[in-house]
Amino acid sequence: MIGTVYKSTGSWYTVKTMNGKFYECRIKGRFRLQGIKSTNPIAVGDKVEFELETKNNTETGVIHRIEERANYIVRKSVNLSKQTHIIAANIDQVFLLITLDNPPTFTSFIDRFLVTAEAYSVKTILLFNKIDTYDEEKLLEVKYLESIYRKIGYECIEISATTGHNIDKVKTLMEGKVSMFTGHSGVGKSTLVNAIEPSLDLRTKELSEQHMQGQHTTTFAEMFDLSFDAKIIDTPGIKGFGVVDMEKEEVGDYFPEFFALKQDCKFNNCLHLKEPKCAVKEALENDEVSYSRYRSYLQILEGEEEHYRTDNWDKE
Repeated sequence: MIGTVYKSTGSWYTVKTMNGKFYECRIKGRFRLQGIKSTNPIAVGDKVEFELETKNNTETGVIHRIEERANYIVRKSVNLSKQTHIIAANIDQVFLLITLDNPPTFTSFIDRFLVTAEAYSVKTILLFNKIDTYDEEKLLEVKYLESIYRKIGYECIEISATTGHNIDKVKTLMEGKVSMFTGHSGVGKSTLVNAIEPSLDLRTKELSEQHMQGQHTTTFAEMFDLSFDAKIIDTPGIKGFGVVDMEKEEVGDYFPEFFALKQDCKFNNCLHLKEPKCAVKEALENDEVSYSRYRSYLQILEGEEEHYRTDNWDKE
């Protein structure tokens, strides 16, 4: 039988078949994907082949093959630095939720996520949430951030999950697609998903006043079928986003604005650091490349993992 993984709890997988029936499935024995050292060999969104077995009058499935993935989104495993965690697979688009405060989403986090999405061919749309709560100064900050990301080709939408502002625009983009929603804990993912499809009634929690980083309300990624020909993958809140398996020479290729300038650099293997006649450094000096984006690039090259939650964009 063939189906799509809708939920993973680490050892069991909920799989939906083409005829709409759900089965609880497990992996038999050791199951490793070639070339990927992952804490979870099977992810939500995977297409799998499985066989049914009955034990103690209970019918379950045993997964024996994963179909080739169109794409997937991966991050460093929280506890095992050399392992990766595949968040989801076969995604048409990701909506990255961003808030300026309660909790703050820093550009270092946004850029790490975008670099990974570029590397694994996943389209990303930036949603600036809680727009109804910002004063004039904060709204100007949002406009500034939007200008940075729009300039390099990312769609940016201002939304309010609580008032419904621009929710219809998001729903239109979701039609006929598998969309993943992600961001820090507390940015309003569950509230947004509930606004899009109230019948799901996903759990939401108030922000932790002590840490202001949000409570983890989603433990595992899970896919849901919506009423308007769309599927969503809701993910756990992400504190940090570790970039995985990239050579220093290729990181710049996943910054679209750097990649566009690369051909004008004197050296074709230019790392945009101290090399002479570097088109990226020249563009940076002429304010044609964002300082915050270049700073994020340097941090990824240097492997500064502690910079997940540091602000970049307002430093000169």
